[in-house]
Order: sequence, then structure tokens, then C-alpha cells
Amino acid sequence: METTTVKAFGAASKEADLDQMDIKRRSVTSTDVEIEILYCGVCHSDLHTARNDWGGTIYPTVPGHEIIGKVTQVGEEVSKYKVGDLVGVGCMVDSCRTCESCKMDLEQYCKNGFTGTYNGNEKHLDEQTFGGYSQKIVVEEHFVLKVPTNLDTAAVAPLLCAGITTWSPLRHWNVKEGSKVAVVGLGGLGHMAIKLAKGLGASVALFSRSEGKIEDAKRLGADEVIISTDSDQMKKSRGKFDLIIDTVPYAHDLNPYVSTLNINGTLVLVGYLGDLDPILNSVPMILGRKSVAGSVIGGIAETQEMLDFCGEHNIVSDIEMIKMQEINTAYERMLKSDVKYRFVIDMASLKD
Repeated sequence: METTTVKAFGAASKEADLDQMDIKRRSVTSTDVEIEILYCGVCHSDLHTARNDWGGTIYPTVPGHEIIGKVTQVGEEVSKYKVGDLVGVGCMVDSCRTCESCKMDLEQYCKNGFTGTYNGNEKHLDEQTFGGYSQKIVVEEHFVLKVPTNLDTAAVAPLLCAGITTWSPLRHWNVKEGSKVAVVGLGGLGHMAIKLAKGLGASVALFSRSEGKIEDAKRLGADEVIISTDSDQMKKSRGKFDLIIDTVPYAHDLNPYVSTLNINGTLVLVGYLGDLDPILNSVPMILGRKSVAGSVIGGIAETQEMLDFCGEHNIVSDIEMIKMQEINTAYERMLKSDVKYRFVIDMASLKD
């Protein structure tokens, strides 16, 4: 297959800073969409992959799965998009599309494994996929998303990961007008969970260890902030919430939060992968039919639904724009939670 060479920013090894490099993109097939990348959000997953924190990174690696761009070319069988359209690409660029999960529009749970936007398998070229820290990308039409044109284009980018990661559990657990939702952790995911839950008509609380988060949480739409280290505040919250979205990315004690669930309530983990420490006490779960669950991103149809909802309700991420050449500094700041609440790269800077 023919390829073109494009500029990108990536890591040559786990010890290396990200730097400019050239990568190959495949030529457009009959069902492909070629996209000039305008903006790309910066996710913790980008950093973990670049530094091989999870193992399995194939080098060189080019991160980026919160992609906004304009269509520059389409294959002859493409029907949903035309040159000039504003589009997005999230965490997936392919799946088997034949398994039970894919047929249910749950490509994120593809039983044969979805193809990640980066560090996946580029079946056409038989090499790893490269992500959005680059000039352009070529993606199967099915995995391309329509972006509402009324929103701040750059601030839409994080919706494609942080947004859908929190939207999917809100929809799965049927959050609606009158639902009582709590969010644990105020970062890239947490700030989107508050905005989206509020947009759906829920009353929303933030659990935080810091009183310094109160003002910002309320600006984002939270109705109340519960200081999780204050035993009196936690006692007053027992049996209150229908759904808790836990965005904390490291091991922490879930038991105090489980006690704040209502009968049939669910605490869903979207930020942490690993063993629970300390272990869960099953007593409140059994006596109140409470659940602890997990969720990851969302399917393509669900992601489009989320984008359309955000367009209707004027919801975007709070972002700080950076140049591509500032990515290594941004990673260090992200590790310190020194961003409100998501970095977005202006990809025009890659031309510099």
C-alpha cells in the first residue's frame, strides 16, 4: 500500500522526551477518511504509553486520541463525510465489528480487541498505529465522528476521551432529571462528569479531600462539595447517591464512598486499573444491593450521542492550549495536576 510521510511528535524509547519525527500514513482506501489534525487533547494515557508505565508500548510511539480536524480526502465508498467537514477521532480506529459487543455498538468491549488510535495494530501497514500528535491521520469512516460546529473547536477535543469516559456510565446507569450523582476527584475526567451529569438534570456533588476545590466545583455545576476527610460530612451523606463516578487514578479506599450509595446505587470506577487496596467490605453492598463496577470509554454511537448532546447544551472541556513543542513540560505539569483541566495542543505549531 502507498504511504505518505508526515510530521509527528513521539517518543523513541521510554526514557526519551517526546520529539519531532516522521511517520507513515496509509493512502486512503475506499472506506477511509483523511483528516488534517487541528487540535489534539492530552490524556494521562498518552503519558503512560510514552513512558511504558503499563508495559507493551511499541516504539517509536506517537500518542494522542482526542483528535479534532478537517476532512481533506474521502474514499469512494464514504457516505457520511465530505472534504471540509469538522470531525473527531477518539480512542479507537477499528474493531472486529462482527462480535456480539460490536453488533451492540459497544466497540470498546470488542471481544477480539479494538484497535487503539495509537499503539494498536495498523492492519493495512502491519505496524503500530500512530496517534494524534501528528499533521494528519487516516481513519475508517465508521470510527470518525461529526463535531458540532457551534462549540469552541479546541475545547471539544477532550470530549473524545474524558467526555465519553464519564458520559458512558451516566447513560448506562440511566442518570436523568432528579438523579443524585457524586463525583470523586476533580481533574480532566471529574470536571467533565460534573458538567455532563448537570446537563442531564441530576443534582451533583463532588467528593474532595481539599476545601480549595469548592469554588471551582460549584463554578463547573456541582450543587455541593463533600470533604471526604470530614467524618461528619461523610456520615450526613450516607445512603444518598444513585451513582458515584470515581475518577481517581490510583488505589484508594472505596468503602467510605460505598456507604453513601442509596439502595441499588452503583459506584463506577473509570480512572483506576488494578487491585483494590484496602479490600471492599461486602456488608453494605449486600444489605443495600449496592454495586461497585467499572467502565471504559464508550462505543462510536454513544460518543456521537455525547457530542450531539454537548452541542445542544453548549458543554465543552476547560482547557489550556499549548504548542506541540511544550508537550514534555505539559506531561510534568499533568503529573502534578497542574492544569485546569485538560491540555490541548494547537497542531499548527507542528509546522514551526
